[in-house]
Amino acid sequence: MIEVPETFARSTIEREGEPGAAWLAELPRIVEELSGRWNCVPDGEVMHGDVGIIVPVLRTSVGVAVMKVSFPHPGNVHEPDAFEAWGGRGAVLLHERDDEHFAMVLERARSSTLAELEDGDEVVRVAGRISHQLAIPAPPGLPRLQERADAWVSQLRQDARELTHTLPRYVVDAAVATAQELGHDQPDSLIHGDLHARNILRADREPWLAVDPKGHAGDPAYDGGTLLKSQALTLIEASDLRKALFRALHVFAEAAEVDRERARRWAQFHAVQASFWDRRHGFRGARTGSRLDWPTQFVDSLAELLVDRV
Repeated sequence: MIEVPETFARSTIEREGEPGAAWLAELPRIVEELSGRWNCVPDGEVMHGDVGIIVPVLRTSVGVAVMKVSFPHPGNVHEPDAFEAWGGRGAVLLHERDDEHFAMVLERARSSTLAELEDGDEVVRVAGRISHQLAIPAPPGLPRLQERADAWVSQLRQDARELTHTLPRYVVDAAVATAQELGHDQPDSLIHGDLHARNILRADREPWLAVDPKGHAGDPAYDGGTLLKSQALTLIEASDLRKALFRALHVFAEAAEVDRERARRWAQFHAVQASFWDRRHGFRGARTGSRLDWPTQFVDSLAELLVDRV
């Protein structure tokens, strides 16, 4: 049987409590049962993300692959649907799925991610090209982002009232306007939903392939917002933050073939969301000590800068 990584087990129990502990106790058995059903043999050290483990395997029909088993969570439900719809276009191939156990056999990519590139323009350009590849007509049954628009507006207004923050009102109002306007007016495209450089891996079949999609139907420019939010900590080193930020927007929009203004507005919306989320829950990796405030303050700066038109 496999050995569940200790760090993954600890974080799962901290996040999920008793249900997480119960799932972890069953996880080795689940992997063994699925391995037998899918003719998979473990082929390397078990890896993990935030909510699932990745088991390198060998399989007679496809050769090298990975088995991914995730903690049952609503956010993971449509991941295999997205992979199935793409059929390997811009993302790893799906070989098998077991929705009851939130498990899949996927094409094996390499362990290196797009985040490891030092060329910031190339990171954003590659992510934009991947986003364009993934933006196909969405199949029925996927969650539509436009259905979240009213909830986004409500949460932004609630956060602005309840939280102590320094965001000017016009900055919050701009994010609310995006949720009201673009949120209700979105193309019906299949998008990644959590596009960032660590979710794009080097591969053999193609230079880069996406992993860990949410599988939403919506505006491809929305993925530009999630990408630029994730690039915040690399942008902090720029001598001219505004220039670097808007260059990244231009590069992404050109590569993804999306409207730059929509990408800017979604990026500003995501920055305001992140600012409020950080204040409620703490920025990951900086929840205590002297580093507690600066990530949130930096996201605040992005949210203000992004109010300007491209």
